[in-house]
Amino acid sequence: MSKPDLLIHTAFELFYKHGIHAVGINRILSETGVAKKTLYQHFASKDALVEAVLVYRDQIFTDWLTSRMMQAGEGNSAILALFDALDDWFHNKVPELLPFKGCFFVKANGEFSDHPVNTICQKHKQNLTTFIQANVPGRSAEVAQSISLLKEGAIAQAYVAGDLEAAKRAKVLAASLLA
Repeated sequence: MSKPDLLIHTAFELFYKHGIHAVGINRILSETGVAKKTLYQHFASKDALVEAVLVYRDQIFTDWLTSRMMQAGEGNSAILALFDALDDWFHNKVPELLPFKGCFFVKANGEFSDHPVNTICQKHKQNLTTFIQANVPGRSAEVAQSISLLKEGAIAQAYVAGDLEAAKRAKVLAASLLA
């Protein structure tokens, strides 16, 4: 693994588990064994590393979720597969996403105000809604927004309330929206 990839991967694991502001650069360097000079050759600041981590997580999460949805087919099958995928994530059956600790984008967005991080987080959410809409029969923006709301609610309920069955209930509601 290249040094930038190692830094991004390690920073993601630490940020996801402990929070972005709670993890300092020295902790990341200690975990990776990378020199501070090397870090700053690749990332001008901690903010630049955070942005790279968000891009990394976006790619992993989006690739995983879209793959799971596409394996189910198109249309309603893909939409309902979204909730099966979430259920697997909540139950820690998706090693590439790490043990479930909620939505990294919501958590990261909450740690920053009027910052490029917020834009990256918003773009991630909008891109997922656009992908969902592409699979909604008739491509209804209203239904896609509702499905996205169910997805977000299930993630929040699973994380905040510890309700690991939230995706299953959201799937039932999604099926009624699609009917």
